[in-house]
Amino acid sequence: MADDQEDSSRQSAPDLRILGDEITLQPSGYIENAQATKEGKEEALMKNMARFRSEPLQFLREVSLYVSGTGWRAYDDVIGQPIFYSGFSEHIKTQVMSASLLQAKISQLADMRVEVEIKEGLLNKDDKDFLMKRAQRRGVLVQSLQDVAENMTDNMICKFESKAFIRGAYYVVTQLLLRAYHQGIHVSSEEVLRLRKVAEEAARKKQSIIFLPCHRSHVDYVSLQLLCYRLGLALPIVVAGDNLNFPVVGSFLQHAGAMYIRRSFGDDQLYTTLVQAYIDVLLQGGYNLECFIEGGRSRTGKLLPPKFGILSFVLDSLLSGRVEDAVICPVSTQYDKVVETEGYVTELLGVPKKKENLADFLSGGSSVLSLRLGRVDVRFHEPWSLRGFVDEQIKRLSKVPSSININSKDTQNAVVRQKLLRTLGYKVLADINDVSVVMPTALIGTVLLTLRGRGVGRTELIRRVEWLTDRVRAKGGRVAHFGNAPLSDVIERGLDVLGKDLVGVVAGLAEPTYYAVDRFQLSFYRNMTIHLFISEALVAAALYTRVKRGGGPSIQDIPYKDLHDQVLFLSSLFRGEFIYSGKGLLVNLEKTLLGLEADNVIHLERDEQTGEITKVGLSDAERAAGRENYDFYCFLIWPFIEASWLAAVSLMGLVPPVGQDSKDADDIWIRVSRAHESAQLLGKTLYHQGDLSYFEAVNKETLKNSYNRFEEEGIIQVVKSKDTKIPPRLRVAPEWRPRRDPETGNLIASGRLWDFTEKIASSRREGKNRRDGATVSTRVVMLTDELGRKLFEEAVKADQEGAKKGGSVSARLSREDELALKRNVKEKKRRRTLENRAHL
Repeated sequence: MADDQEDSSRQSAPDLRILGDEITLQPSGYIENAQATKEGKEEALMKNMARFRSEPLQFLREVSLYVSGTGWRAYDDVIGQPIFYSGFSEHIKTQVMSASLLQAKISQLADMRVEVEIKEGLLNKDDKDFLMKRAQRRGVLVQSLQDVAENMTDNMICKFESKAFIRGAYYVVTQLLLRAYHQGIHVSSEEVLRLRKVAEEAARKKQSIIFLPCHRSHVDYVSLQLLCYRLGLALPIVVAGDNLNFPVVGSFLQHAGAMYIRRSFGDDQLYTTLVQAYIDVLLQGGYNLECFIEGGRSRTGKLLPPKFGILSFVLDSLLSGRVEDAVICPVSTQYDKVVETEGYVTELLGVPKKKENLADFLSGGSSVLSLRLGRVDVRFHEPWSLRGFVDEQIKRLSKVPSSININSKDTQNAVVRQKLLRTLGYKVLADINDVSVVMPTALIGTVLLTLRGRGVGRTELIRRVEWLTDRVRAKGGRVAHFGNAPLSDVIERGLDVLGKDLVGVVAGLAEPTYYAVDRFQLSFYRNMTIHLFISEALVAAALYTRVKRGGGPSIQDIPYKDLHDQVLFLSSLFRGEFIYSGKGLLVNLEKTLLGLEADNVIHLERDEQTGEITKVGLSDAERAAGRENYDFYCFLIWPFIEASWLAAVSLMGLVPPVGQDSKDADDIWIRVSRAHESAQLLGKTLYHQGDLSYFEAVNKETLKNSYNRFEEEGIIQVVKSKDTKIPPRLRVAPEWRPRRDPETGNLIASGRLWDFTEKIASSRREGKNRRDGATVSTRVVMLTDELGRKLFEEAVKADQEGAKKGGSVSARLSREDELALKRNVKEKKRRRTLENRAHL
């Protein structure tokens, strides 16, 4: 009998295992290894999974536990509002359709259409039955809009209808996920216990928890749903793009928690109001919500700038008074290996993203199951009140002097709302970074891409990973916990997960020597650590403007003011790439310099009387060590400096060529997508010709971020037409254009844009072909000019062909677009004044 009880307890071992400060999601049927537990080591989580072929009876037993809803699998005693019952969808749909906000918009749209029909003579005011016909017509329009809204609602809303479905879905998805991520999903026990307490309080107050995770993989929302299910929390409704709503999979996801929205709302007032009404209903009902703060998945490994779409709806619900409060919970999800990185590389190199479909989903999913991708780490920041955040920000705004007269307490004011929304978005990103865990693969990738030379020996790799681990912790970061496993074992495990396609090893030498096989893909993992060292990297890049000169220490030292100015320039340049501390440049710079001085990387000269820093240079110890720590910081930021330089150089080619540089020159606009593609082509050419050090500098996302930053600063002007058939177009702002030689027509390497490009170049990694800058001022400029000339020829030709066919003319602006451009330029100038920030 005792043996039977022991066997029963072993087979029903908890799926959620607490080990130290770690909670591990175990696969069903996991059997605990008593010896391993005593030694404090983690289990190979997949080794005792029941498989139908090998253990059919145990497999069927596990399935029956989920189907019957045994114990926690029943998902009955859930913390949160009631979900998964028959009629849930209809209940939510009724609330959305009856929302006063939506009904008012339907009435308004119907009235507007009636007025248009009256003006067009479709309804005759002189008709004796005019009032009756108008009322009838309005009724028809209202009913038509109601039908459209009801259909859109049905396609949009999440459908939590069946507990039997979610039990089965949980079981199937858990088994599939843990076959790929064979070491499970890890969370912090402290964070989970805190989250449960917050959830209990939120449920009591009927408040929603809004989970705001980072987004690197499709696995993000799967892992969070699984954790909430296993922890007994009400599943969040996940905001998803309607591109995922394809046959079979779309319906499955919708019944598991997905709500679908369009990628772009355009001018569709009814749809915009419908989304707002749905968000209102969810928050008023206390239903949990999940949306990705970055919008789409990060293809580069680091956090993307916040997207404010859904956040703006949430904020509007609160500021309008329709919702009292909601709880914000930033979430970080980190991976040993992200399954999509290979696909990301092809996208970043300019290959268009394929539309999601069932065939690719099934074929891709089956291949993923054969992989061994390590583990997933999910971390929850301490949740906080959205109402409390808004009240605090309004108090702060009221104390900050403004250059324009606005009432900071007026939450209906567009400027105030924009400031609140922006601050909210960046606070969430900062919170995500605060709780992010650095995985072994990220440590290895970072080390391999920040060392000089072709490869690194095993001993040196271990030493540098150990140094980096210490630096991460010193900066307040977290490193993934592996119990008592020695560092050498952790590194070996990380190398195994990365695989030979990313990291190669040369055998037959004095010691195993590792090298980066796919630097582009490996940069994804390096970028997972860069947020911790961005301040040091900016200082290193600014100091490099002198270090690259060579010579003795006195030549390489930099006056503090020059360092400050270059750091200010670079931090402003990368405002859209990185998240900085909110304490301001002076405070951050001083803290960073003192930290680097304490680490013996730099030395600081100070004024004897005031004690202020006057000069900065490399320390003697750092020089003696071959600049390895200083170089580490430079290697982190150099690829991004290269990408910004490339983007700036590519703008030189967007100056109208001779023959078109006349009164008509300003009329020629280049498609934004074609300008990006041309910049990528330029970058690939320069890389293979030796004028670009980093191939990853040609990645589409970083170039796009640079172009967006240039637009913010007014270096380029972008016009988006109301005509959806005409894509966004751009040109270099007239005041930024370099001149051409009147005789040869060649670009002259001077002027405002050229000086801007040179300022970026001053922090670029030095190369053997670039010491005197002659290459850039001749061959590179000629190459970008030639590519630009082709863009102009292509635009003019397309324009002429479009005009012949009577289609849309995109190389020139319509009168409406010209007026929109003037308003846009004026608005951007006003916004730059309001932001009161440093500019390029």
